[in-house]
Amino acid sequence: MKTIQGPGIFLAQFVGDHPPMNTLEDICKWASDLGYKGIQIPTWDVRLIDLKLAAESKTYCDSLKGLVAAYGLEITELSTHLQGQLVAVNPAFDLMFDNFAPDAYKGNPKARTEWAIQQLIWAGTASYNLGLKAHATFSGALMWHTVYPWPQRPKGLVEMGMKHLAERWLPILNHYEDCGTDICYELHPGEDLFDGLTYERFWQATGMHNRACILYDPSHFLLQQLDYLEFIDFYHERIRAFHVKDAEYNANGKCGVYGGYADWKDRAGRFRSLGDGRIDFNGIFSKLSQYGYEGWAVMEWECCIKSAEQGAREGAPFIKKHIIEVTNKAFDDFAGAETDLNLLKKILGI
Repeated sequence: MKTIQGPGIFLAQFVGDHPPMNTLEDICKWASDLGYKGIQIPTWDVRLIDLKLAAESKTYCDSLKGLVAAYGLEITELSTHLQGQLVAVNPAFDLMFDNFAPDAYKGNPKARTEWAIQQLIWAGTASYNLGLKAHATFSGALMWHTVYPWPQRPKGLVEMGMKHLAERWLPILNHYEDCGTDICYELHPGEDLFDGLTYERFWQATGMHNRACILYDPSHFLLQQLDYLEFIDFYHERIRAFHVKDAEYNANGKCGVYGGYADWKDRAGRFRSLGDGRIDFNGIFSKLSQYGYEGWAVMEWECCIKSAEQGAREGAPFIKKHIIEVTNKAFDDFAGAETDLNLLKKILGI
C-alpha cells in the first residue's frame, strides 16, 4: 500500500486577471498559505506556463520547478483538458469548441485538431522535462451526440467512433510512452470517454496502450448514478490521477440526470464544494490506499453555491483529513515469528 500525496489544487478555476491570481508566483504563495502541497497547472494559461518553451527548455522547467518549490509546493500534473477536447470534435459542436482554440484556428477544424495534437505533444515533453509521471486531459468526442439516441445508432457506429478516436490519440500515447508519462483521461459526460465501459472500449481500440490511463473524479460518476466505489475495484490498476471533487444528486419530479437544461443550481445533479455534497470520500480514500494508489489528491472546485475563496480555504484541510497514512504491517502480526513447518503440521493434524 502507498500513502496518497496531497493536498493538491487544480488552478484552472482560480487563476484570473487580478492579484494574487494572475501570476504563478503569487498563486503559489496563495496556495501554500492555504495549506496545499501541490498544484495542477492548466497549460492553456500563459500566465502560469509557456508550454512550448517548457517542451523546448529543461532550463526553463528547472526554473519553474524552483519557483514552485520555493513556496513548499510541487507540480502534481500538467493539464490539457481544453486542448485534449479539441483532439476530437464532432462538427455539431464546432462553433462552441472554437472558443477553446486560438483565433488563428477558429473556423478551421482540421488546423484546430493539428494544433491540439501539437499541444499534447509539447505537454508530454514538458512533463518529461519536469519529471512528472502523470498528465491530466480530456478525450474529445466524435459520438457524444448519440449517447441517448433517437433514431437508434446504426450498427457499427460505436466501434468506428472508438477506432477513429484511438487513431487520433495513438501518436500522442506513443510520445508519452517515450516520455515515461501516463495520459490520464478524466471520464466526463460530453467526452466519448465518460464511464468505465467507454474507457474500456477506447483502451481496447488503442491495443490496451500502457499509457492510456484514468483520472478518477467521483463527481461525474455520482451525477450519472454510477457506483463510484466499485469503479475503483474494477479499474484501480488504470487510475493514475485523482480529482477530489464533491457532488450531490437530489432526485425530483421535474428533472433527472440530464438536468432539463436548467442552470447548475436548479439541476438534480450538482457539483458542490468539498464536504457539502454526498460523495463518500472516506470510502474513496480507503479503497485507493488499499489498492496502492500513490499519486496526488487534487481538489477541483466547481461549486454552484459556495464561493471559490471559501472552497479553496476549506479544501486543503478536508483532503489532509482524508489522506490515510498507510500501515506497513498487519495489525495481528505482533509475534513476528518465523514460519515453523513442524508447528503448522501439528496444528493441521498431519
